[in-house]
Amino acid sequence: LTGAGEKRPSSSSVFVVRKDQDVYVQTLRKLFNESHGIFIGLQRSEEELTGKSRKAQLVQVSKNYRSVIRACMEDMHQAAVSAWDPALHNQYSTQVSILSAMELIWNLCEILFVEAAVAGPLLIRLLDWVRLHVCDVNNMVREVLSSENPSKHELFWNVVDVFVLQGRMDEARHLLSKEASANPASTNMCRVLDDLMKKMPVPSLGNMQTLTEMELKWQHWHEECQRYLQDGTFASNSHMESICKVLLGDENAILEKKELLTTWYHFLVTRLLYSHPTVKPMELHFYAQACMDLFLRGESSAEPLDIILMAAFEFEIHQVIKECSIALSNWWFVAHLTDLLDHCKLLQSHNLYFGSNMREFLLLEYASGLFSHHSLWQLGVDYFDHCPEFGRVYLELHIERIPLNTEQKALKVLRICEQRQMHEQVRSICKIMAMKALRNNRLGSALSWSIRAKDAAFATLISDR
Repeated sequence: LTGAGEKRPSSSSVFVVRKDQDVYVQTLRKLFNESHGIFIGLQRSEEELTGKSRKAQLVQVSKNYRSVIRACMEDMHQAAVSAWDPALHNQYSTQVSILSAMELIWNLCEILFVEAAVAGPLLIRLLDWVRLHVCDVNNMVREVLSSENPSKHELFWNVVDVFVLQGRMDEARHLLSKEASANPASTNMCRVLDDLMKKMPVPSLGNMQTLTEMELKWQHWHEECQRYLQDGTFASNSHMESICKVLLGDENAILEKKELLTTWYHFLVTRLLYSHPTVKPMELHFYAQACMDLFLRGESSAEPLDIILMAAFEFEIHQVIKECSIALSNWWFVAHLTDLLDHCKLLQSHNLYFGSNMREFLLLEYASGLFSHHSLWQLGVDYFDHCPEFGRVYLELHIERIPLNTEQKALKVLRICEQRQMHEQVRSICKIMAMKALRNNRLGSALSWSIRAKDAAFATLISDR
């Protein structure tokens, strides 16, 4: 959550045993309600759109889902900040971590599967992904930038490093200019480093240059960095020398800044930026595995979040869904992500052994969970409607279990059944309501319900009363 100052979504906090209690947390109602609208829109969207326009539409749907996750995360963060009760504060903070991890995973799936970014633009997207999700350093950046004399601040070089590690060259150069002004002895070094940063070739999102052109420019630039390092231009300033080594993609120089990277996947993207900016999607998993091993170095084992991200980098979509089902505390995430990936035509081959496909199985589970809630059950109806195989059967089973404690609720359920020609359920509801009215001696109401149930014998009995 950029700017909110919560920790990175630690993998352990994602590992929550499944309980449908999440539905009852007030702030999460927003997640369920708003994503329902996006889901329905996607089911009704123009299948006629093809190629680029269809892909753009699906990417937009994905971004809409993410913006809902992010909005809920910000609400939950505010709730955590203002909670006086420590137990409540912890509960909300855990939810913030879970939502943060959800967005992190969803965003990566959007880049790799929905948008299917190709070599070149892929790196730009991964940089955006890392910048959005690495928030531990934001407070430090703010502190240094707002100080009276940033270049004299004890964390000044840390902040320059942060910008370089995230590929934020303009901001890094801006800080270097402050160092040059405050320290005339380093002016020449600052100028050379500034020039190298300015010249650094980066892939473009438009097709302005071919990958070969990009690689050639990058090779020339890389050689220039190498020359300055070897001729000792930065020898008298360890900070600048270290930055030059990072620009050269020096693995050890990057790993020395482990505290500023905070995660292995940030290390991965930084390493790609400075050693292989034209990485192809299918090469990612080699680099990802190597970076995770190097970063963790056996000090800590991979956690659920790491395993999910690695499965995504390996393009193992079904593994991503399976691991998320195990690690996340409700069906919301996997149901909506799987439905989106199914619309991207990425899950065609995967049928489950009992005849339903994965998309439908997860939607049925999610909708069933909604039916356990006194008001969210109405959303569940629409999800069942979009499950062609078993949706109707599930809806009939769940409708019969809804407690008809008020006439208003009974009418609501009745309308749903009538719209779907569920004649058996319509009769059953009307009979139940007629009996209730009769027990309460409300004969007029009992008569009207029994007529609605087309129960002539019961209607006659009430008329005689």
